Formats: sequence, C-alpha cells, structure tokens
Amino acid sequence: MLTGAGISAESGVPTFRGPGGLWERYRPEELATPEAFERDPELVWRWYKWRQEVIYSASPNPGHYAVAELERLGVVKAVITQNVDGLHQRAGSTKVVELHGSIWRARCTKCGAVYKLEKPVEAVPPRCAKCGGLLRPDVVWFGEPLPQEAWREAAELAAASDVMIVVGTSGVVYPAAYIPQIAKRAGAVVIEVNIEPSAITPIADFFIRGRAGEVLPRLVEEVKNRLGTRQAQRHDSRQPSAPHRRDR
Repeated sequence: MLTGAGISAESGVPTFRGPGGLWERYRPEELATPEAFERDPELVWRWYKWRQEVIYSASPNPGHYAVAELERLGVVKAVITQNVDGLHQRAGSTKVVELHGSIWRARCTKCGAVYKLEKPVEAVPPRCAKCGGLLRPDVVWFGEPLPQEAWREAAELAAASDVMIVVGTSGVVYPAAYIPQIAKRAGAVVIEVNIEPSAITPIADFFIRGRAGEVLPRLVEEVKNRLGTRQAQRHDSRQPSAPHRRDR
C-alpha cells in the first residue's frame, strides 16, 4: 500500500497541494529546501514546530486504523508512505516505510546524530546535545534524494506485490510516484482510493472515489466477511462424514 497526504487530511493535517494546502500560504522554496534552512534555520524550524503542534494534537482517523487492521488480517504486507506525520504508527501499523522521513526525528547537521522526538521541539532552532551543532528536521526536502534504504525496500515491496492499493496521493511527487508504476510493471493490480482522479488514475485497474476514512473501513469489513466464509468452509470440510452401513 502507498499512502499520501490525503489520508492524513482527514485527521486535520494540512496537505501540501489542493484547496487549503500549505503551499497556498507558503512558498516551498522558502521553507522546505536545504538552501532555505541554510539561509534562515529559525524560520524553517518555526514552520516545522507549527506543523509538529498540529500533528501532535491530531489523531489517526478511521482510514489509518483500517490500514492497520488490514495489516493484522494479513492483507497489507507493508505501508509505503509519503507522509512524515507518524499517524500510521500511532494507529497500529507496524511495517511502515517512510519515503520522506519523519517530522518526529531531528538530525544533527554537524555530527549526524539522530534524535527521536516525542513532542514538538521547544527551542527554535534546536541544538545537538552531543556536539552543539544545529539540528534539522529528518525529512526529505525538495532537491534532496530519498533515503537509499527506504527507497530500496519500497521498490522491492512494490515489485513483489500482487495488489497495490494507492490512497490519497496526487501522484506527481517523484520518485515516490514510481512505486505504483513498479508494481504495475510487475503484474500487480493497482487500486486507487482518492477523492478525485490523480496522476495515478491512468494506470489504476480500479478507481474508488471517496475518502479513505470511509472507503477503507468498508474494505476491512469485506475482507473479514470473506475470511470468515473461507474459515467456515474449511471447518465444514474437516467435519467427519456420517459412517456408512457395512453389511457383513
């Protein structure tokens, strides 16, 4: 499964694109590039502190919980996400590949130390406790490559999938947008769940228009019904048949 900002929008986390998206109020080159951070780290961190506060007060929505339940049922093997908010993990997903990093980690620009953040940063900009260097959000900014390990794992998962469910992504951010294409070329069925067509729609075998928080819970119920039917059939097949009379 590949998820984008659309699934978290239902939790009140602003998207980057579309009506009400962050880029309507801010220019990405001012806030989400290495050059912007070098130019004004305090401005960038004030923006990320605000984002952390928004996400910290948000909760996973039914879409996130449905994804976690699909994993528990053995249908979803992993979640490949473009989101940095950590809501999949909070909902109970255990196999999450974060292509764009996490807003709940900070990395030292001097010694490379990585810190896990349990809540929004207090000091802006924060400093490394080991060397005093400037910390930066451990996310992928525009113009930066994806983490090699995350990309390798995501590509391998996509190539090995039978079905790729794509939820709430515009499909215009690369290289993440290659993930459904990799799955498609490997023979997987691509199912898109979105409130409107995207750049992924042309390669999707099925397009389900709707909110993730409404569509995915229905998918969970359908899976449970089918699994229940199969279990009942297996149970019936194991029942001993009535003994036949044998004449002596």
